[in-house]
Parts: sequence; structure tokens; C-alpha cells
Amino acid sequence: MNQKYLIVLFLFIFTISGCATTQERLLDSNESQVQLRSIQTRAFDTTEKEKTLRTVISTLQDLSFVIDKADKTIGTVTATKLNRYALRMTVTVRKRGKSQLLVRANAQYQDRPVIDPKPYQDFFTSLEKAMFLEAHSVE
Repeated sequence: MNQKYLIVLFLFIFTISGCATTQERLLDSNESQVQLRSIQTRAFDTTEKEKTLRTVISTLQDLSFVIDKADKTIGTVTATKLNRYALRMTVTVRKRGKSQLLVRANAQYQDRPVIDPKPYQDFFTSLEKAMFLEAHSVE
């Protein structure tokens, strides 16, 4: 009789501990996704989506990317960099409120998301300079 209670108690504890681990990992995963999204996204004080897309294309080309596909309606640009490795970058431009555009870059290396902030920092540093020069009509 006592063995049945011990088995039930063991199964109950095993089940509860398994649920706690899954919950913690789920929260860890969400936190890392939010952190990655913050690295990948910048807001710009402009509402000119087409001009921003053209600046994104120019910036990617300046960084040695080859443009694979661009869609003005959806607001996406996909490009690949072939320099000892294949880095694929997809940039999405969308409205944020009434006075801003949100630019999100998503880089992939061998079909896996790039979580290192360096490629994103390089891209956004160049894009911010290009946006500034474009806004002040400097060629």
C-alpha cells in the first residue's frame, strides 16, 4: 500500500518538475527573442517609405551585398553578401505611428538567424549616415 503512494508521489513530483523547466525555458526563449528583435530594429523620424527603401538598398550595396529582391508594396529588401561566406539580410520597412518608420533587419547565415549584434550594428550605423545624408540632400 505504501509503495503505491510512493509511486504516485514520485510521478506527481516528476510531472511538476517537468512543467517548471518547460515554463522557465519558454520564458528564456521569449526574452532572447525580444533582445534579438531590439538589436534588429531601429526607428527613424521620417514617413517617406519609398525614399527609406531606396536608402536601404544603397546601404546594402555599399556593404557589398547583392540585392536579390525588393518589394515597395510590402516594404522589404532581401540581399546576399558573398565574401568567403553567404550572409543573407532581409530588411523590412513599415510605418510606426504618424511620424516614424520602423526598419528591421534580419540576417541569416547558412539558414540560421544571426544573433551576433555586429552585422546589425554595422548595417544600422551605415543606414543612419545614409539617411542623414539623404535628408540633407548630400550626394
